[in-house]
Amino acid sequence: MPHFVYMLRCAGDRIYTGYAVDVEARFEQHKSGKGAKFTKAFPPECVLRKFELNSREEALRLEARIKKLPRPQKELLAAGAEALAAELLAGLGETLEESRARKRREKREKSI
Repeated sequence: MPHFVYMLRCAGDRIYTGYAVDVEARFEQHKSGKGAKFTKAFPPECVLRKFELNSREEALRLEARIKKLPRPQKELLAAGAEALAAELLAGLGETLEESRARKRREKREKSI
């Protein structure tokens, strides 16, 4: 079963990021005021972007990474910035040990 992370344009030109198995059904929940506290206050206007992932864990990790981005980067991502998307998607399925090993390797390669 696919899992999705989605970005919505909401009232007041705000961006909401969430997780769902069925983005269209979740969008309808948000529109009806039953989705989340944020979207109840700032109703969604449209789906900006969605990412399909293999597992719930990967989707929740991506959602957290997107939520940590500053506003300008969220706008770029929503507009289709593939380099930024690839960076965010890198290593989502890794264990903590694998992630640390990859980061050490990348650090060594940069210093060469």
